[in-house]
Amino acid sequence: MKTNRPVGIFLFLTLLLFASSVLGSGLQTVRGHVLPVTTGLQPLRPLAETNRLILAISLPLRNQATLSNLLARIYNPASSNYHHYLTPEQFTEQFGPSQQDYQAVVVFANAHGLRVTGTWSNRVVVDVEGSVGDVERALHTTLNSYQHPTENRTFYAPANEPTLDLSVPVLHISGLDNYELPRPHLAATRIVPGQNSSPNAGSGPGGTYKGNDFRAAYVPDSSLNGSGQSVGLLEFDGYSASDINYYETASALPNIPLQNELIDGASGNPTSPGNADVEVALDIEMAVSMGTNLSKVVVYIAPGGAPFEDILNQMAANPQVGQFSCSWYIPGGTMESAADQIWEQMAAQGQSFFCASGDYDAYTGLIPFPGDTPYVTEVGGTTLTTTGPAGNWVSETVWNRGNGIGSGGGVSTQYPIPSWQTNINMAANKGSTTMRNTPDVAMTAENIYVRVDGQDYTVGGTSCAAPLWAGFAALAN
Repeated sequence: MKTNRPVGIFLFLTLLLFASSVLGSGLQTVRGHVLPVTTGLQPLRPLAETNRLILAISLPLRNQATLSNLLARIYNPASSNYHHYLTPEQFTEQFGPSQQDYQAVVVFANAHGLRVTGTWSNRVVVDVEGSVGDVERALHTTLNSYQHPTENRTFYAPANEPTLDLSVPVLHISGLDNYELPRPHLAATRIVPGQNSSPNAGSGPGGTYKGNDFRAAYVPDSSLNGSGQSVGLLEFDGYSASDINYYETASALPNIPLQNELIDGASGNPTSPGNADVEVALDIEMAVSMGTNLSKVVVYIAPGGAPFEDILNQMAANPQVGQFSCSWYIPGGTMESAADQIWEQMAAQGQSFFCASGDYDAYTGLIPFPGDTPYVTEVGGTTLTTTGPAGNWVSETVWNRGNGIGSGGGVSTQYPIPSWQTNINMAANKGSTTMRNTPDVAMTAENIYVRVDGQDYTVGGTSCAAPLWAGFAALAN
């Protein structure tokens, strides 16, 4: 995990901006919740007061400038703090919100009819649930239903910024709208008999890549296998264990234990039509293909509308998992300071977070969340050529199917350039010398075999590359 001082100070100033909304009377307005899209839409109706909402109330970290400096030292090989990671307890003691502030948010929620459903040891997030009516009264806001401008569904969103009768600074309240829902980064096609992939070099059906093809290309003859390491996967759908067992057997891989962490009422079973469960199976199968002797793969599963902060906080609470992968995105791309500070905690604890950079070629404007935050490692895609099944690496080029489908990348409009990109000559790649560039690294993202729903699929997308990189990090660790 890479971080740097300028970006940390940038986040510090952002937190100060949020804190400045706290008024002397104890009444504070938390900015950033009114969606720009709603200004041009007519509400269909008020959201029914009896509907139930799951919210995550995030508090800002303390001592942000000190944390920024510490992270710079932890990742500087010349520093005496190099790789001297913190435990979750140490992080909370030095940088977490105070116990008094955290308890004040809990008291506020209970006093306003909101049920506290979860508290966290780092004191960063308070999870609450309540009826729409109670949420509106507690936050002095109105929630309306709107027709989605591009999808065949309605969505809800606040008509005004939430205001709280609370003097403790609040950074963000997730769950007040469902305009954008998490989506997987992949394109999947069922394999039919006689279908061949291009370059038709792998050991899977139709020449797709599977199992030991990845290790043969990227870590040939290496004895490193991820023993003693765990990989964590961020998911918004479930999977069938039988698919994973089939893949491991067909690929002559060991059976790696799977541990499900179910968040916000998730079941762990496939629930969504389309590519959602393909994504989960892909992520697991890629991780075990690269890290063939992992101690376990921890699958963090939340429902599609769950706050991102909940699943990230669950990950940060488990320092035994050294590397994570995320292949999901939320369109829109607005900076999420509440998520950034959890990724900062992961960095302080020595946990790496790999995120697929996207499948829609070069970005202009906002990059979909979490695509440009400098607190994660963005993973782009390539097209790999090898000498044949389980063969040696021959060449790689950027993954590009054409028609707007290819490895995502671009220049952030929100985050300044991180330190690890400042010593690179940007003349050839036309990168920015002042703003964060994506992606950071890449790996194969085409002609990938996936077993899901009892069927064989070929998949393309940076979703393939991110879990492979998490497995690769497990080898190094």
